[in-house]
Parts: sequence; C-alpha cells; structure tokens
Amino acid sequence: MGTPPEPNRAAESQRGSRRSTSRRLPKRAAAGRRSFVATLKALDDLASSGAKISVSITDLDRGTAVLSGDDFVTLPIGGLGIVPLLIEVAAGFESGRLDPLEIIERSSVEPVGVAGVWQHLKAPALPLADLAVLTASTGDALAANALLARVGLPAVRARIEELGLERSALLDRFRDERGPDDAPHFALGSARELAQIFAALVNSQAVSAGVSAQVAEWLSLNHDLSLVASATGLDPFSHDNDEHGLLFINKTGRDAGIRVEAGVLAGPRAGVAYALIVCFDDLSIMHRMRAHEAFRTLGTDLMEYVF
Repeated sequence: MGTPPEPNRAAESQRGSRRSTSRRLPKRAAAGRRSFVATLKALDDLASSGAKISVSITDLDRGTAVLSGDDFVTLPIGGLGIVPLLIEVAAGFESGRLDPLEIIERSSVEPVGVAGVWQHLKAPALPLADLAVLTASTGDALAANALLARVGLPAVRARIEELGLERSALLDRFRDERGPDDAPHFALGSARELAQIFAALVNSQAVSAGVSAQVAEWLSLNHDLSLVASATGLDPFSHDNDEHGLLFINKTGRDAGIRVEAGVLAGPRAGVAYALIVCFDDLSIMHRMRAHEAFRTLGTDLMEYVF
C-alpha cells in the first residue's frame, strides 16, 4: 500500500459555513493524529490475505493526495456505478430533455430483487425524480434499471467520457444472476476517479453547479452508513444537516466479494474526498468482517483528519 505524505496546514475552506478554524489542534498533535497508520495496517493485512485494494484520499482545500494505494487500478465497484447514471439524469432534468415528473411503469422493467424497496411497494409507477431518490438513498436496483432504460446505456457512457473518467465504465443493468452472455459486473472504476467525481460534485464542477447540487442532494439521502461512514456517528436516515457542522455525502457498492465506498467528508479543520475498493475472497463471515473493519478503520482516521 502507499504511504501518506507529510501533512501540511489545512487551507481555509471554500465551504465556510460548514467549517471553522477555531477548533484546530496544535500542529504537533494534528500531525500525530493524521498519520493513517491504522488504515495502512488494516489495508496491508487485507492485501497480504490476497485482497485487491484501491484507495484514494484527496484534501479538498489543497487538492493534494493525502493517501493513495493502487488508486489507478480498475476494479468492480457494484452499486457505485449509479453515480454517473444520476449525473446523466440530473443533466437531463436541467436541460429539459427529461421531465422529472415523467411516470415510469414498474411493469416496463424486468424484475430484479438484489436490493431496494420499490419491489415491495404498492405503487405500480413512479416519476423519474422519485426513482432517482430511491436509487441514491436505498441503492434500489429496480429504480436504477428504470432510469437506465429511460436514458440509455450509451448516454451514460458518453457522460462518463465527458467527465474525464478513463478507468470507469457502466457495463450493464442490475441483474439477479449473470449468465455467460451478460457483462461480468454492473460497473467498473478506480478509487482515484471515484474520489475525483465526488470532489467535483461538492465543488460544483460535475457538468454544472445545478447538476452537481442535485446529485449531491440525492446522495446525501443515502442510508448505508455501515462501512467508512459508521465512524461519523450520523443518523443513517437523516444526516443532511448535522448539528456539528459535518458535511457528508457517500455511496457504497456491494457484490459477492466486493465492498466499495466513496464520498466526501468535511469537518471544522479539513475536508476530503475518499474512495476505497476492496475485492476479497468471501470464504467465511470472518473474511467479510475483516474487510468491513478496514473500511471502519479508514472512517475513524478520516474523522480525526477533518476534526
């Protein structure tokens, strides 16, 4: 794994209402707390067991790498592939190509039960805007497939290219089972590009300020705070306005032997865009828990960095 560079003084936040410099630690104490030693050990242990790992952390104010390890390697990212899909949908809303209130019939989409709540609801149809909320907040596979069917896979791929993501791809829709004629994964990506796109969202640089704000708003509803985000102490069901001034958006991805999380975490002292991909042999519950613990260790180190 990589090693973190020597930390420098954090610059003033460009998101001032969320950050205060009055609570900065003394420089010596800050350096000791921002070393990511625990994260490096956890990731090294995973790598020694045969896991494939890609990690990237970037300081939002300085634009410099805080921690990186094989961050250019393309790996499967599961449900995180919905982020460029949401960007394409938001861009369609902004340009007028898509009507947020256009109704999509559930029966028009092939059933899929891997994740989400729409399959359990009585509503047989929902507007595009509600499908985007379900996709972002619960990782709803059926809602995501409905959005993908509406905008088209070529449009999302073109958007990925326009965003400059050379090591990312949305390959297919969500499926309960993948046959020999299907793409092997829903989506691929690298930690560097995942962190890059989340940084672009909070810095209003993903397509436009309006599109960035809309996608960030959708992602702020994400309920899965069980990995990196578990260290934040935020309420999984209501965390868009934290009383302690913590700015946070994230998205996770899961599949057999795959755990991924990317997001933005900003506190009173610093802000970071982060991404961690772990592909491991899911041979037992202990193998899985060891992978999950590495994400939680990273979350603790990130909280110490931003606070």
